[in-house]
Amino acid sequence: MTAGSTNHLIGAHVSAAGGYLNALENIRAIGGNCLQMFSASPRTWQSPKIDPGYASRFRDQVKEQNIGPIYFHSPYLINLASQELTGDKSERFLIDELSAAAKIGARGSIVHLGSFKKAGGEEKKNQYDLMISRIKNILAKTPEETHLIIENSATRKIGQTIEEIAEIVKDVSDPRLKICLDTCHLHAAGYNINDKKSFNDFFDKFDKLIPLTRLELIHANDSRDEFGSLRDRHENIGDGKLGRNVFKNLFNDARTSRLPFIAEVPGIDGLGSDAENIGRLEKIALNAELDNY
Repeated sequence: MTAGSTNHLIGAHVSAAGGYLNALENIRAIGGNCLQMFSASPRTWQSPKIDPGYASRFRDQVKEQNIGPIYFHSPYLINLASQELTGDKSERFLIDELSAAAKIGARGSIVHLGSFKKAGGEEKKNQYDLMISRIKNILAKTPEETHLIIENSATRKIGQTIEEIAEIVKDVSDPRLKICLDTCHLHAAGYNINDKKSFNDFFDKFDKLIPLTRLELIHANDSRDEFGSLRDRHENIGDGKLGRNVFKNLFNDARTSRLPFIAEVPGIDGLGSDAENIGRLEKIALNAELDNY
């Protein structure tokens, strides 16, 4: 299938090796119409550096190729709750990354907030308060058109539960703080959205606690592991333990159907998100458009 064969926004995390313009070529090659990429090497603290001329060329190509929205995914090194140097580095990096996002017209940065490192009681509260302070500072020091996007966690890290995410959103109290829901992570954390009742119950709860206006995008990933496993291992669409109804429900419901769907899957050949996975999502989306069950 080719990009635009459904009315949905379907894309993937793609490589930006050699420059962000290459990410546009990579998403076109697999038939996606929106994308996620790393702003710099995810294994280092090196901040993205963008020449104004290159940023202008990128924006022109995005417009010409009608690709978007575009997101950065922050490095997995990030831990905004850390009381050590990692926390300060995390804050500085995200300020630089959101500034870079504004230059190229990306919506913002998707981030795993980190963990409390088994802290409890007063120590955990201190780490939580520090994290909230850092998030507020990041948003205060970055362009208003960008968003910091919290991704839900599959494991016992910050953001595993909807209640915890809701508490963070409330305490930060900034409309630029958004949410990304990962389907594999929901499955691993014990949130069932496979049948219509469970799906409706979950999103009713989400809307009551957060609300749904904060939901920015969906990470569309299958899972290698059983429900409630607390294991974060992604699988190709339809080959894992989720069942296609999860994706069908998301594509079928007005609350979620117009969101960007970004795949982060191993790929049929183990080389990352590919045309086959984009095609599988498009096929599910097309069936959902025809089936108002």
